[in-house]
Amino acid sequence: MKYRPLGRTGFKVSEVSFGAWAIGGSWGDVDDRTSLATLHKAIDSGVNFIDTADVYGDGRSEQLIAKLKQERPRDTIHVATKAGRRLDPHTAVGYNGINITRFVERSLTNLGVESIDLLQLHCPPTDVYHQPEVFGDLDDLTKAGKIRHYGVSVEKVEEAIKAIQFPNVKTVQIIFNLFRLRPAEMFFAMAKKQNIGILARVPLASGLLTGKITRGTQFAADDHRTFNRHGQAFDQGETFSGVPLDVAFAAIEELKALVPGGASMAQFALRWILMFDEVSCVIPGAKRPDQLLDNVAAAELAALSPATMSKAQSIYDRLIKPLVHQRW
Repeated sequence: MKYRPLGRTGFKVSEVSFGAWAIGGSWGDVDDRTSLATLHKAIDSGVNFIDTADVYGDGRSEQLIAKLKQERPRDTIHVATKAGRRLDPHTAVGYNGINITRFVERSLTNLGVESIDLLQLHCPPTDVYHQPEVFGDLDDLTKAGKIRHYGVSVEKVEEAIKAIQFPNVKTVQIIFNLFRLRPAEMFFAMAKKQNIGILARVPLASGLLTGKITRGTQFAADDHRTFNRHGQAFDQGETFSGVPLDVAFAAIEELKALVPGGASMAQFALRWILMFDEVSCVIPGAKRPDQLLDNVAAAELAALSPATMSKAQSIYDRLIKPLVHQRW
């Protein structure tokens, strides 16, 4: 495993880290024993950064991570969580000091810690980025020792650009993958100039970029790939990166020709992201140890050639870009 600085936090995090949405819920059946075994395998493999949220399984994900840390007291494990999506309705006015503090206190309990390594606003409404008092509340929580650092998780590039105007925003989590290239075009250079840590989320486009999903694949009723394909529950871009499946399958067929010998499609997709040095880490999810091992092996792949990167870009430009580029 290789490690990269996470912006100005002082953390050096594993290039391939762990996204803990799937072990909380909304991805079909999960078993806590298997999830915990997967988390242990991650640490054994050199992963030292885990990203979760208070709404992943209504705290289930955070509590599993707390158990992991109890069982691995000698390991350095940086944990990032998120706050805001517990609001109902999820509106900008709900992002106030009282609510954010309440969410933070709950996460502190779930995680079994006195201070959160990294707290991220969880894809708040765009108007929140025009409310300086929200970031003042986060500053107060930092001064109080409840959180060590804070950042944002965003849906849109424009939100990322606005967020880093606040001086103490240290990280941005954003969807970036072979089906979502706009962040590299518009945001990465700005982030690098300000030494902002970038967490690349949804790196496998909800599993599409593993190459294992087919037109006949059926997902469980409680899997967001069933209930959120058209944005019924949350932003459509979170599910399959917002790409229609017929187009996605056509693009995947072309991308498969670029996968290096001996590598999986998922490893290729993750290594492609790591070719961008502005990215601090990529945070694929895994429900089983074998999935985890496949993901972390991406860090050991050789650098992709300029020709391969160019071909991947051309596939995006021709098939995907017209459908998603300006939306997010």
